[in-house]
Amino acid sequence: MTSHRVLFPEADEMLAIEDRLTRVLSQKKSGRSESSVSAREPLSQWRSELAKYQFEASEDLEHLMDWVMSSLDDGVVHMTHPGYMGLFNPAPTFPSECADRIASAYNPQICVWSHAPKAVEIEQHVLKHVAIRAGLPEGASGHFTSGGAEANNTAVLCALTANNPEFGDLGASAFLGQPVIYASKESHLAWLKIAHATGIGRKSVRLIDTDGGGRMSAAALSKAIEADIVAGNTPVMIAATAGTTNAGMVDPLEACAQLATEHRLWFHVDAAWGGALIACPKNRSVLGGIESADSITIDAHKWFATTMGAGMFLSSKPHVAADAFRVSASYMPDSNAENDFYLNSAQWSRRFLGLRLFLSLGAAGWDGYADHVSHARSLADQFTHKMLKHGWSKANASEMAVVCVVPPEGSEAVEAIVERVQSVGLSWVSKAIFEGNPVLRMCITNGRTSEREIDCLVNQLISCG
Repeated sequence: MTSHRVLFPEADEMLAIEDRLTRVLSQKKSGRSESSVSAREPLSQWRSELAKYQFEASEDLEHLMDWVMSSLDDGVVHMTHPGYMGLFNPAPTFPSECADRIASAYNPQICVWSHAPKAVEIEQHVLKHVAIRAGLPEGASGHFTSGGAEANNTAVLCALTANNPEFGDLGASAFLGQPVIYASKESHLAWLKIAHATGIGRKSVRLIDTDGGGRMSAAALSKAIEADIVAGNTPVMIAATAGTTNAGMVDPLEACAQLATEHRLWFHVDAAWGGALIACPKNRSVLGGIESADSITIDAHKWFATTMGAGMFLSSKPHVAADAFRVSASYMPDSNAENDFYLNSAQWSRRFLGLRLFLSLGAAGWDGYADHVSHARSLADQFTHKMLKHGWSKANASEMAVVCVVPPEGSEAVEAIVERVQSVGLSWVSKAIFEGNPVLRMCITNGRTSEREIDCLVNQLISCG
């Protein structure tokens, strides 16, 4: 086979390679729980192997794939391992894996409706139903993003555009006073990078004190807004968090919404992790107030468990995003902001991301996702109960399968215990800082995690403590 034909083989050759790849991946998945969850292989020897690939001569594709998979076997932290109870990185649903294979084979240009009308409308259909489930009004819509950071960046651009229509042409100089956005000290600090990228500067971000329990203080937020107004600054957005990274806490959404209304600010809810609670009617009250948001971030690749990366930006005011991203290019086909994602989002070309959630929601329904979320919450409760029996204390009060605990000997022991657990490789948990103190943080992210893995982690922590 010529080098060119390797890139574009005949159908029978592709089928043979794909079948073998499927078998190998299936074998690796089935044995994942018996392997280490932590990255194990020292990189010095491996780097010398990598350096041999100079791309001057062709290599056998199957050999290359085997080498890559072998590298990943011991060269990454395995989020697909049932013992992974770390950051907001879940094992992906099988339907979303299938979606990636379909999207790869068709490779549609999703940002232009005329090039992929049915693919675009599948995404719009999913977004519409997620928005309805979140309680946003009729007409709400949005788009898929690379992740929560891009979705939150979109929210800031919309807030600035809504506050001052001249922002799109003049930038920050359009404002008479410094534009200011408000988020909790416990929020995801992508806000600082976003402020830098949008041109309003990192000092425009006000990180508001919490109430002592990991939630943004509404009283402190109100005082900060009033102080900025007196100082001649221009408040533009309140960014509340529904599911903080460190502890899974939810800011007072209703109070934040009221303050946003009072001061005519854009109200955004970063529900990248916690947004999945919209699947659970009995737990929906945890997100009370989210329906008042001007925009919402939800990551499909977090608690909705699709493959990386698939964020969602949802808005009750989609015309603002259309204004923020307006552009005209002669080489583009006739289009409009309602149907063409390149006219209402940052990206001009991207993958068919929405198919991952379409297949997953279609296969399981909202009830299936409610079971998935409830399963995680139940395991988190079991872990908490068992650790309390052994004298550990719980630091947070989250409803989102995130548990922060402290050993009997105190916070100073957390780092050493986490390092020992990770080095063994049966489980993976992390250290976090919650309300100024180190805590051991565990989060149920894998739908295949069971009570067996919980007991395994508990036994390790007790023996380490």
